[in-house]
Amino acid sequence: MSIDPHAKAVTESATPVSPPSPTQVSMQATTPVSVRIRERIKLAKIRYHANDNIAKFIEPGELNELLAEVEGKLKGVLESLVIDTESDHNTQDTGRRVAKMYLNELFKGRYLPMPEVTEFPNASHLNELMIIGPITVRSSCSHHLCPIIGKVWIGVMPNEHSNLIGLSKYARIADWIMSRPQIQEEAVVQLADALQEKMQPDGLAVVMEADHFCMHWRGVKDMDAKMINSVMHGSFLKDPNLRREFLSLIKKS
Repeated sequence: MSIDPHAKAVTESATPVSPPSPTQVSMQATTPVSVRIRERIKLAKIRYHANDNIAKFIEPGELNELLAEVEGKLKGVLESLVIDTESDHNTQDTGRRVAKMYLNELFKGRYLPMPEVTEFPNASHLNELMIIGPITVRSSCSHHLCPIIGKVWIGVMPNEHSNLIGLSKYARIADWIMSRPQIQEEAVVQLADALQEKMQPDGLAVVMEADHFCMHWRGVKDMDAKMINSVMHGSFLKDPNLRREFLSLIKKS
């Protein structure tokens, strides 16, 4: 049997992997979970803006740690606002309530992976316009964290190779995308991109109309202003008749 002359040298020069020292374990335990998550994201050189999903960088059990950390920070905000969170029974648990609201509801689209979506082949070779909506959506303005509440319409022009998804899945994906701090202009682009990737249709259109409470509730306090914007892909972009048909039909819904 022949022996590789380099085998011994490699074996001798290899550095054995040691388990983390008690000091390293202690440092990890005392490092805030938000810092640990942020370090993983930076190591991967991935963007983590307010409307980005970071679920793959969160390890099991860390969301509960993050909730506790956010609770403590929010309690500090209330104290800085000179609100008595000790004797005021209305605000004693506000820090935890708001932390749960942000992580589990309003901003859950940042911390949870995309919901599972069952895809079906286009067995009937459907190639006619489909419109889904209006879907009620709720988001938060990333400038002031004020509510954005509105409706979304989705137009799909499938081809024989497109994947089809159930009607409820459009609402689930929209909710996942919208449940982040963001601006409406970027939200509709993210929703259109997610659906385009899932379905691969010939054409895709998204229209959103919403009330912005950063205008209703503060600032100019204009209660009537709304924002409407759209994203068009593929045949909706190239075919003015298809685009006109889609826009005229959603006006009736």
